[in-house]
Amino acid sequence: MTKRITLFASHGVQALDITGPSSVFTSANRIVNGTTPYSVELVSPSGGLLETLSGVSLGSASIADTSPEAIDTILVMGHDTRGIEALVAQDRAREWVTQAVGGSRRWGSVCLGAFVLASWGLLAKRTATTHWAAAEDMAKQFPDTSFDSDSIFVVDDELWTSAGVTAGIDMSLAMVEADLGTDVATRIARHLVVYLRRPGSQSQFSGALKAQFANASPYRDLIEWVEVNLNDDLSVGALAARVGQSRRTFQRHFTEQIGRTPAAFVEDLRLERARAYLASGLALQPVAREIGYPNTNRLNVAFQRRFGVSPSVWRTMHG
Repeated sequence: MTKRITLFASHGVQALDITGPSSVFTSANRIVNGTTPYSVELVSPSGGLLETLSGVSLGSASIADTSPEAIDTILVMGHDTRGIEALVAQDRAREWVTQAVGGSRRWGSVCLGAFVLASWGLLAKRTATTHWAAAEDMAKQFPDTSFDSDSIFVVDDELWTSAGVTAGIDMSLAMVEADLGTDVATRIARHLVVYLRRPGSQSQFSGALKAQFANASPYRDLIEWVEVNLNDDLSVGALAARVGQSRRTFQRHFTEQIGRTPAAFVEDLRLERARAYLASGLALQPVAREIGYPNTNRLNVAFQRRFGVSPSVWRTMHG
């Protein structure tokens, strides 16, 4: 039976919040032979062309011409501040979405669409996520909602919410996996050339981004270089030489700026990348090689010390 997927938006919407999930669901229709698992529609308060933040316009159906009944999944999209304020103020839109949510099997938001749902009272006593930049303010404004500011998407029973932009793709893949199985979701990810299907618990920030946002770090260029050269010589001496400092000075200043010693920070990045590779199905030996460990034993020891499970067990749990 074809499941009706409704993406709800207005002017000022982030285009990728729409096109990302839409591409996931429509790809399932091409991959699953003999059936049409999903129908996808874009609905807005007034219908017609929606002006997106990307500078392109997308056609939408009006709520006046679209039934809020028999919707399988409805997702409210992220918008800029003006778009959110305009949407929240529309009573007809609130009534239509509330009715659609009440009759749907699954509902939620992408990115700042969570602000719209919260403003309409739909996230009270629920757990949700949104873009990291807005999570703290939203938690203060809506104290009856528990906002997870780190996860890329959160599932609370029938409520699904995702973080910013590309996280909507991850969440949509997880929905397809729940509906149609892991094989279909994996094939869609490959078809879309998505690097991997990230589990919802994966942080919105990589270790490198956390360090950069923690401080306007003078080591920003070094951090960016390390992140793409994890299989290089990343000893303290080598890193110090790269920034033209003595080993002792580099060790002290880096730790002060980043809050981690250089060795601990490099291990953070390597193990974070290891988790990503393992989730995508890569075998242990190439994982160890790609992230700079001389053998799988070193990877096993470091991984188990950090996460409490072996890489093989983690891959079984999250792959």
